[in-house]
Amino acid sequence: MNTIVRPALVLFSALTIICGVLYPLATTGIGKIAFPDETAGSIVERGGKPVGSSLIGQSFTSPKYFWGRPSATAPMANNGAGSGGSNLGPANPALVDAVKARIAALKELDPANTRAIPVDLVTASGSGLDPEISLAAAIYQAPRVARVRGLPLAQVENAIAKAQKTAYIGFFGEARVNVLELNLALDAMAK
Repeated sequence: MNTIVRPALVLFSALTIICGVLYPLATTGIGKIAFPDETAGSIVERGGKPVGSSLIGQSFTSPKYFWGRPSATAPMANNGAGSGGSNLGPANPALVDAVKARIAALKELDPANTRAIPVDLVTASGSGLDPEISLAAAIYQAPRVARVRGLPLAQVENAIAKAQKTAYIGFFGEARVNVLELNLALDAMAK
């Protein structure tokens, strides 16, 4: 009996130390060295105060701000603890009604805009937390934001160009814009 219990306890103790202590410490340490901003939550600060994270979307509803993707997280929008999609299929009446309401809200705020509304402005992502919108979604909203803020359209478009991020490693994904960073840049222009 002792020949079975002792090796089992030694193996259990060794694996507990390796997998429960050493491995988590090593991965955390490597993460803090290699990705210091991400491991700290990618908190964006202005004036020494946190205003959001560059990795989690925020809901902007004022017409003077660029709007991000709708969030499908529960119980509230952009809830990092409740990440997940709505699981509504394209023919689901609830999704169709939600998309129609989002389209109506965009058209109500900018009735002169005749461009096609980019899909990422009216549908949630799989995670429900996207902090970025497509370049097309930013360009679609630029006339409204410029008009409401009293800025020349070219100045707002220049802010979009400065905030634009290209495809990952040159070919993964598409050009995109972080909504929080773009809105903060526009707020800084107003000061």
